[in-house]
Amino acid sequence: MLSLLSKIIGPKAGQNQFRIPDGWRVYAVGDIHGQADLIKSLHRAILKDAHNNSQINKLVVYLGDYLDRGAQVRETIEELVHRPLPGFECRYLMGNHEQLLLDFLDNPLTLEMWISLGGHSTLMSYGVTAAGSGFSLERVTRIRQEFLNLMPGSHLEFIQSLQPFFRFGDYLFVHAGIRPGINLEKQKPEDLYWIRDDFLSSNLDHGFRIIHGHSTSEIIRETRYRIGIDTGACSTGVLTSAVLEKDQVRFIQT
Repeated sequence: MLSLLSKIIGPKAGQNQFRIPDGWRVYAVGDIHGQADLIKSLHRAILKDAHNNSQINKLVVYLGDYLDRGAQVRETIEELVHRPLPGFECRYLMGNHEQLLLDFLDNPLTLEMWISLGGHSTLMSYGVTAAGSGFSLERVTRIRQEFLNLMPGSHLEFIQSLQPFFRFGDYLFVHAGIRPGINLEKQKPEDLYWIRDDFLSSNLDHGFRIIHGHSTSEIIRETRYRIGIDTGACSTGVLTSAVLEKDQVRFIQT
């Protein structure tokens, strides 16, 4: 079931000073975490929503965390790589879970950390058996090789190509947030992918409004300078898209 309305904590309608360029509608999609059924459902809803104005330019921005926790990681990546929304420009951002995968490929000894944060579901989704126990160099190296053998090249290329952030109009799209008070070009990747409290508690004017995921809440969190749309798809069954057009913001959810 899909809804165009959500419980929101934040400023009332009409208080938004930020704009998307005229002639564009932007759909920002929150953390998917291996919920292929939900992203397929949300894609159908976005297509239906966009159908009411065929003349407008359409852009969809995915905020990262396509991997881990959910059982349908492979199907999720397949949907994003091979079935992009027709008639849309697409931007795909890096999340901390994609960075964990890349860290593992660079250094298989990071497997224990990745597993502790949900990486086991990604390995299982691609058919990695991960036989044995412990995190010896021999075992993690074997798992790394098995994973590379099983993961389609197009999936790995997709993850390697993810952007750290995307700026459009008066909005910045990023997975986790930014370090307050630091210029955008000087932000560290670990903050863009991992930051929480220092960003969430800040009331600084960044010069743009930030659309982000990463920090899960069953309720959309909206302030003057940020909107958090990670509604915990894995645990709640709710995957959220913010819809931005001119100075208006609304939401579509599964």
